[in-house]
Amino acid sequence: MSRLCLCAALALCLLASPARTAEPLAGKYLYDGKLADGIKALEKHLADNPKDDEARFGLGVVQFFHGFEKLGTALYRHGLRTSSNFPLMPLPIREFFPENPRPEKITYEKLHKLVEGFFEDLLKAETTLAKVSDEKVKLELKVGQIKIDLFGVGKPISAAVLLGRMDMADEGKQAEKFLIKFDRGDVCWLRGYIHFIAAWGELLLALDGQELFETTGHRFFQDVDTPHKFLTEEDRDVKNLGLDERSWPIIIDAIHFVYHFLNLPIKEPARVKKALVHLESMVSLGKEMWKYILAETDDDHEWIPNPKQTGVLGIKVTKEMVDNWLSTLNEVEQILQGKKVLPFWRGKKGELGVNLRKAFTDPPKRLDVLRWVQGTAATPYLEKGKITALASGETITRLNRVFGGPQFFGFAFWFN
Repeated sequence: MSRLCLCAALALCLLASPARTAEPLAGKYLYDGKLADGIKALEKHLADNPKDDEARFGLGVVQFFHGFEKLGTALYRHGLRTSSNFPLMPLPIREFFPENPRPEKITYEKLHKLVEGFFEDLLKAETTLAKVSDEKVKLELKVGQIKIDLFGVGKPISAAVLLGRMDMADEGKQAEKFLIKFDRGDVCWLRGYIHFIAAWGELLLALDGQELFETTGHRFFQDVDTPHKFLTEEDRDVKNLGLDERSWPIIIDAIHFVYHFLNLPIKEPARVKKALVHLESMVSLGKEMWKYILAETDDDHEWIPNPKQTGVLGIKVTKEMVDNWLSTLNEVEQILQGKKVLPFWRGKKGELGVNLRKAFTDPPKRLDVLRWVQGTAATPYLEKGKITALASGETITRLNRVFGGPQFFGFAFWFN
């Protein structure tokens, strides 16, 4: 009788206990490395359950990783040179960065199109994430177990596996157990990062890199469409790099690439304007992210913690850090809006500044980096205005004190 009573009591306790959260649908496909299948399954699930923001958050994450997978697959198909450009890469790692033995010829137009497709895929993920409205949404993921078939060769790899193959067994085991419960603030964080990447993408696509591709593409791809056929007939293996005649083509190509990359025509100025929109969105989402993070009252496997939380990385975030970071975002926002100008290092000190917004909305015909460094490229964008305090000695000293000197850039990369 007493045993029966004990069983009944245990049953009541189990019924009264909160149910364990089921693994998110996105997790299954992320851990199996079946991202394309995951997108189809999640889209079907959301068609039947349009209010399921956990699934919508998961779909955005899967779409994000799938964008990188598609890009890697396309680069592999067109003969991206990986291991031959890095001969010292350990063999266990080289297996995950293969070269296609039968590549398709790559043209500048094809390369431009696949890069454009990559950024379009990322923006699809951003569009999905923008529809997440549940302020209590959570997406529990073991990030070390997320697998990506980066080159489309049927061998998805996770961070944990890669670390293990690099003879970092302990780190691999830790990565495998690395659990993060992403929440509403992290939706803004990922959206902001997508806009950051997209801004650089628009700037890259705005440039006319055809001549650069035709003269140096053979260093990056195995079979390149170029009018300079002799470039593809030479031995292009960097293992031959030494202080002899075989090294000269490699050295000269490297110098040529850097020189011309720093001075390229801007063929599509409209893309430069789009880059500005992405940067403005990034800043806006960065501020919105902290609104949600600061409102959190739990402390449950946080990716970016507020001052009262711990966070999975174990890095303390103080109120002073948050206040200074938000102040920095406000300053960047005013620069992008043209309300403040960047300090100009030539001429009379403090008299003129660079209107960065104007450089985006009315871009020059060429992106001549050396002329920007020298100062003359800034001439059309110089004007009198309130100069931002971001570069002042007082601001730099304060940020160094709050974030620990050079660690500021690490926090900036983390905070977005």
